[in-house]
Amino acid sequence: MRLNLRIWRQDGPNDKGKLIGYRVDDADEDMSFLELLDVLNEKLILDGDEPVAFDHDCREGICGACSMVINGQPHGPQKATTTCQLHLRHFHDGETITIEPFRAGAFPVVRDLVVDRGAFDRIIASGGYISAPTGAAPDAHAVPVPKPQADRAFTAAACIGCGACVAACPNGSASLFLGAKITHLGELPQGQPERDSRVVRMVQAHDDEGFGGCTNTGECAVACPKEIPLDVISQLNRDYLHATTTRR
Repeated sequence: MRLNLRIWRQDGPNDKGKLIGYRVDDADEDMSFLELLDVLNEKLILDGDEPVAFDHDCREGICGACSMVINGQPHGPQKATTTCQLHLRHFHDGETITIEPFRAGAFPVVRDLVVDRGAFDRIIASGGYISAPTGAAPDAHAVPVPKPQADRAFTAAACIGCGACVAACPNGSASLFLGAKITHLGELPQGQPERDSRVVRMVQAHDDEGFGGCTNTGECAVACPKEIPLDVISQLNRDYLHATTTRR
């Protein structure tokens, strides 16, 4: 199949970028989207041109590194799918595809389709560690967790921190990501000792990084490749309200 690609090219964070057109004539519908870019880069290198810079690691939908906006949608048109797991069978022969980096003030462009998502790492680091006794690992059933809480913690823990929620949000908010991290530990007994201080520190770090505020448009949950539910933001707000009220 033949595909026309309009790809954002930008030499560095302080340079002015633009969309440049390319054509791939020998794409296969069974290729993943990143394999399509691999094929394009091989052609560019053979022609003596600069290959397109894009981020990737596991290529299994686990790490979240393959962050790019495809035809205006973070990770592309397929629901609950990361870019690396998106296949060309979801596109049509001769189609024009526009590929851009995630757009957010807190995610500066490094080069082409690569953005710096270090803000997420700093938010997680601000949450600190959980209190845990040293020594041998406790028995699996030593700390009973009710199944509804365990299921909710597992659902929130599925967040891979890709940043699609930020790219989809009109305010550039990371509230879905933040809510997932808060809910993950907040539903478990191990997360209780620092629950109040954790949410206060992480919300402050979120704001300090330049992310916008949440206005509950819901675009974040729609774009999330791991289908993190929107109600983790409600959990975030409840925990933050409780923590700040208790402190006062």
